[in-house]
Amino acid sequence: MEHEDQVIRYAEHGGASIAWAAVGQGPPLVIGGWWSSHLELDWRNARFRRFTAALGEHRTVVRYDRPGAGVSDRGGMPARSLEEELDTLEALIDEAAPGRISLFGASSGSGVASLYAARHPGRVDRLVLYGSYARGVDLAPPAAREAMLSIIDQHWGLGSRVLADLFLPDATAEERAEFVEFQRRSASREVALASLQAVYEFDATGHLGDVLAPTLVLHRRDDRAIPFALGKDVARRIRNARFVALEGDDHFPWRGDADAVVRETLAFLGAPVEAAPARSSPGAARLTDREREVLRLVARGQTDAEIATELVLSTHTVHRHIANIRTKLGVPSRTAAAAWALRNELI
Repeated sequence: MEHEDQVIRYAEHGGASIAWAAVGQGPPLVIGGWWSSHLELDWRNARFRRFTAALGEHRTVVRYDRPGAGVSDRGGMPARSLEEELDTLEALIDEAAPGRISLFGASSGSGVASLYAARHPGRVDRLVLYGSYARGVDLAPPAAREAMLSIIDQHWGLGSRVLADLFLPDATAEERAEFVEFQRRSASREVALASLQAVYEFDATGHLGDVLAPTLVLHRRDDRAIPFALGKDVARRIRNARFVALEGDDHFPWRGDADAVVRETLAFLGAPVEAAPARSSPGAARLTDREREVLRLVARGQTDAEIATELVLSTHTVHRHIANIRTKLGVPSRTAAAAWALRNELI
């Protein structure tokens, strides 16, 4: 999927506009409720786009920005409770994904996703929770929560850097700087402060036992933002939930071993995916230097036209190189080739 594959639309609700986008094919998989999101900026992130594209090979992935953030109506403030969050999600689903859906609730979005599943059992086919927690007060001791809120309130620039260190423990200095800028462009100081306050106050313990949809709970063992024990606690509170421990310390599902998150999610949703991808393929050794160069740029999210300009080639030649790469690697799509490059540290 390329930059132009995403089309942003708007749903009107309560006098405000909720921005949303849908990519991929197949039954709808709704993702949302992130503490910080921006449909346009997220889509420019090559890792995020590959993660979404991999899900999109089997599901129509619907994402949205909450009111007050991203490219949604910036005049309002974010929800102050799970009930308000639910109101937004209900409006979004009615507009973007009528009929039965699957839900992917990650991090702070896990509370509203599980609440929707509990309130609308006839609409939710399956529920996937990633990096989840039941009570916001369990995320950190009271003093630490107050300190974080104070930093954001007094200096959003500094607060965004502290959060970057928390969310991206193994990122490069450049990646952290990009995430700092992303956060500040996604939300104002006032919205960021109100959003984090709400995250700390969210409590899903009252409804998790009412979730009837088959549920998968994924959590990375060394997640530094949401402790592993909190994910296990969520799984215990949902009847017959399946808990899967993943390796790694990255909080965002599109970082680290993103393939594991995609594989577990799609398999649970019933998509025909391989049990585990190979680390490489026999054809990899036959890639020419030029083909490896092209593949690196594909994995970074560049279009054929952009690759042609950078390598001083025709778009036809680039297209032919990509076809040859797919044949040698034995992969079915451009997205799969990009995923191979990431797994084998070609970029």
